[in-house]
Amino acid sequence: MAKKVVATLKTGAGKSFTKVIKMVKSPKTGAYIFKEEVVHNDHVKDFLSEK
Repeated sequence: MAKKVVATLKTGAGKSFTKVIKMVKSPKTGAYIFKEEVVHNDHVKDFLSEK
């Protein structure tokens, strides 16, 4: 599945998107989980600043 995402992001319009991985602490268990999302380059800081 990751190969498809990387292959589609290499095309012309795909260069304006970034895959962002954020580590979030779960309030229920206290364990850390990773939240992954493909976002537009303009919205990377918004994604990382939200809780």
